[in-house]
Amino acid sequence: MVTRRSALGALAAAASPAVLRGGQARRAGDKPNVLFLWTDQQRADTLAAYGNHRFRMHALNDLASRSIVFDRCYDTQPVCTPARSSVMTGLWPHTTGCVTNNIMLPADARTLPELLADSAYRTGYIGKWHLGDEAFAQHGFEHWVSTEDGYATYFSKGRPKDTRTSYHRFLERLGYKPDTKNGGYSRGFAVRRQIDHCKPAFMANEASRFILDRREEPWLLSVNFLEPHPPFWGPLNDLHSAAEAPVPANYPGDSVDREPESYRRRREQIKEEDRDGGDFRTRAGWQQLNRIYAGLCTQVDLAIGQILRTLEASGQAGNTIVVFTSDHGEMMGSHSLYGKGVLYEEAIRVPLLLHVPYRQTRPVWVGQPVSHIDLVPTLLSLLTGKVPEHLPGESLLSYVDGGRRREDHVFLEWNSPEGPNARCVISPDGWKLGLYDKDNCLLFNRHEDPLELRNLYYRNESAAVRTRLRGAIDRWQRHVADRMALPS
Repeated sequence: MVTRRSALGALAAAASPAVLRGGQARRAGDKPNVLFLWTDQQRADTLAAYGNHRFRMHALNDLASRSIVFDRCYDTQPVCTPARSSVMTGLWPHTTGCVTNNIMLPADARTLPELLADSAYRTGYIGKWHLGDEAFAQHGFEHWVSTEDGYATYFSKGRPKDTRTSYHRFLERLGYKPDTKNGGYSRGFAVRRQIDHCKPAFMANEASRFILDRREEPWLLSVNFLEPHPPFWGPLNDLHSAAEAPVPANYPGDSVDREPESYRRRREQIKEEDRDGGDFRTRAGWQQLNRIYAGLCTQVDLAIGQILRTLEASGQAGNTIVVFTSDHGEMMGSHSLYGKGVLYEEAIRVPLLLHVPYRQTRPVWVGQPVSHIDLVPTLLSLLTGKVPEHLPGESLLSYVDGGRRREDHVFLEWNSPEGPNARCVISPDGWKLGLYDKDNCLLFNRHEDPLELRNLYYRNESAAVRTRLRGAIDRWQRHVADRMALPS
């Protein structure tokens, strides 16, 4: 069994660049750096700041203790490509056209470095992209370190489909033989390597090198880990006990009144699936999955710890904005579901930490609901003092500085070519309304029902709340030119 101590030792020994080379680190008052750290499929309640003191998450818990913690942050659509398109551009999925997985981000959808448009900045992207042409530098990022071999099918015309990722070449140098028919390395293969050969450690070393090599000029670095996304397996599978990684409190939770039929169909499919040996017809199967998931979260935390230590050792921590979030959540047995793609809290609520050391002297907790749509405006506000008018979001600094915002509700989308499609609103007073065009709708009072077990949508006494929240969605749709037809 790999323990936390041995895992820390392995990562520390994995070519961590501890010796600084010559040069003068930049100081407070210079243009700030941006270190954007994000994961894939990580629930908010994996961190102590969100109530979880059981998972072993030393680096992120420490970062949270020095950050602005947004308690109720939501993605724009709970699946990878649409959510990532919003994080990178500040635009809604229906605006960019990235409404389902494996759609390429359009060339005219400008990302944060393209919007910043400051030639003084060195820019880098490390890890999973999932917005098209995975192995190729693009959208304002000069330095590109790719990790996902499985997206060659979706390369654009003219891109060689045998192009290998940076992580692929790393495994080749270590002497590993590819395990797929097309000569690549599968995700299942990668997660079964020793910890310092897995993707998080590889990415931590690449990010550390970037930070050290560019410490004399401003930089913007985005580091996106695949974990704790499936495959649910890793070197820290047995690190957490059942008590430290329990089955969620709303398991089985499959008795929600008039739940969307698409959710019920998904639940039945899950019972027939086998994920890394788990039997999802039993509580024991879900229990094992939660222990593995906790280990994957810790594995990423160890890598983030290395990156943050490098930042500190390089003398740049005092002038570097650090963001941590995830593209969407993970059900992990809540309502007897796993994955994403539903409007339950576990799939749509994500952690969001913002550390701005040169303007923030104490930790701050923000309880109002916020959205990923506000991330690009927030960072541009910090970097330039301006937010482009075409961006629908607003700077989150208003919540910290006591200012006013034009919108205090949060909105989400669900888009699917096969349907059903949905729009969702979360209100500051704790209500959530999910409207499906061709399925049952949802209404939860999260103050009284935080586990979302009582669907109030079809109850007569909820008519006034339904009308109020439907009006909020209608206004939002007009504001953002969203033409999806909602049920009357």
